[in-house]
Amino acid sequence: MASGQSNAVQECMDTYGGLVWSLALRFCPSRDDAEDAVQEIFVELWKSASRFDANQASEKGFIAMIARRRLIDRLRKAGRRPETTPIDEHGDRIPDESVKIENDAEAAIAANVLKDLKKEQRTAIELAVLDGMTHREVAETMRLPLGTVKSHIRRGLNLIRKQLVEPVPTGGAK
Repeated sequence: MASGQSNAVQECMDTYGGLVWSLALRFCPSRDDAEDAVQEIFVELWKSASRFDANQASEKGFIAMIARRRLIDRLRKAGRRPETTPIDEHGDRIPDESVKIENDAEAAIAANVLKDLKKEQRTAIELAVLDGMTHREVAETMRLPLGTVKSHIRRGLNLIRKQLVEPVPTGGAK
């Protein structure tokens, strides 16, 4: 795309459309929003193609980075105004009580695990995951080297993941 070839956009969509679509489905509340996001992402890729540097990232990594940034921007923008969805769009997506209880239990475990992390790990994860900051932005905010921030996030997420897969018993009835 960086060379401006007319078939490059279609080739990019054919090659990386699945990747972009799967990211959009994870970030967007509906298929319609995901379709809009995919279009925006490919427009952004077209505009940003000249910034691609094969020495810094692979094509796939560059495309995933642009897609994630655009999707996070959409989430931030949507967070500024109340989301309204007609009730008939929810259909069978309304969870039953057992799903709600299971989600509440997992959220409580995650909150406890997060609370037990080292302060630097917890702060880095909160900034990256909850506030949607990039690792570079987290590094600047925490005034730490980028590699250190990445290590804090990776180690903290590994601990959280381990605890969610194998929760530590909290006592009580056996």
